[in-house]
Amino acid sequence: MKGKVKIGLVCLLRKTFDYESAWKEFKSKEAELKKIENVDWVIIDEPVIEVEEAKKAADKLSSELVDGVIITSGTFHLGHLALIIEEKLKKPVHLWGLPEAPYDGGKIRYNSACGVHLNKSNLFKAGVKFVHHVVAPLPDVNWIDALRMVKAMEIAKIALVGSRAQGFFNLAFDELTSFKSIGAMLEYYQIADMYNQEVSDEEAKKYLDEIKGFFNCDDVNEEQIKRVAKLCVSIKKFVDSNHIDALAVRCWPEYAQSYGIAPCAAMSIIAKEKYLLACEGDAMLALSMLACKALDIETPYSADFSQVDFEEDTALLWHCGVAPCNLTNKKCTPTLDTYFAGGKGVTTGFVLKEGDFNIVRIDSALGKTRIFAEKGKAVYMDKLLKGTYAKGKFDKGVKAVYDTLLDNGFAHHVVMVYGDYIEKFRLLCKIKGWEWIEA
Repeated sequence: MKGKVKIGLVCLLRKTFDYESAWKEFKSKEAELKKIENVDWVIIDEPVIEVEEAKKAADKLSSELVDGVIITSGTFHLGHLALIIEEKLKKPVHLWGLPEAPYDGGKIRYNSACGVHLNKSNLFKAGVKFVHHVVAPLPDVNWIDALRMVKAMEIAKIALVGSRAQGFFNLAFDELTSFKSIGAMLEYYQIADMYNQEVSDEEAKKYLDEIKGFFNCDDVNEEQIKRVAKLCVSIKKFVDSNHIDALAVRCWPEYAQSYGIAPCAAMSIIAKEKYLLACEGDAMLALSMLACKALDIETPYSADFSQVDFEEDTALLWHCGVAPCNLTNKKCTPTLDTYFAGGKGVTTGFVLKEGDFNIVRIDSALGKTRIFAEKGKAVYMDKLLKGTYAKGKFDKGVKAVYDTLLDNGFAHHVVMVYGDYIEKFRLLCKIKGWEWIEA
């Protein structure tokens, strides 16, 4: 289910136009809008024509604590109205203009597109630069979805277990800048907190049976499998009891030394249950995953942009073995492997399914928050190496994508998600006033 959001809706009119028809058309849209998943609508039930009516509407929306507002230009209208509403709310604004009514031999009936123009110009010159607009039968659902991401990040609790991985300075989380820009709070925990939850044999058995039924376990011993199963339960209890929305963990080198195995395989298994778990202490990656979850995107995968082949025009979206195990292509045999950490690095191994995908990262550098996003397609490949991975071909070519990532200093992890959500992330960037970067 997509993240819940509360949206105000108001219609601006002027009696010198065909305001009665415009109001009737506006009201006819309510049933369609109420079908949009997980939106609480606060609809102003009277047209807003005069300044006092705008003030009353703004007070109502403010008292309801809306997350954003859709200001509808039913017809052309006074320029004061949108300014009054925005000034009171200080929330993201979507300007929506009703399509022009058919001509009936007289003057233009709505002039709503000009009303949108008036509002956009007034707001821009008043310093409200990040306003979205459409003239269409309905508001833009991409804006609504972007607002879901804003809300999810503002109320999020991000856990950092341990710290970032050794030497990965580019994963550092600027807490106060990020709090001001994003709203998310970072909470710190010890590595042992993640694996020391009380787990009964009965609780672990569920995952023990699942692991043996899903993976080829020839490369691991029974004790390692039991530790993976127990850790699955322990991580879930840790996350649930601490009300954590997304988690980043320092998964090496201390984890395997203290617990006996690395957490990779357990993270892969419970990620299919929509737990958000980022590798190597990458808190911004966890935040990027959280934004994806607000859109009800299928299990995000944290990956390195690896094995770039400029002649073949592909890259491997690879990581050690932590991809959600529901993403397997179902053509290879998934395995549990111990190819690092002196045989303690228990990971999953499989090729990810084919299909269209986006790679996305919310990142910060030099005091700025920005988003990188690109489109690609995962193509078939044989299971040729350890870890979890997809071979990706990019719409703009692998060199352009790789160079853009590097030239702009983005950290070396991206979130891979199946489907196309570029416009939603672009609007998130617009709402927040962040920098948008693509090849």
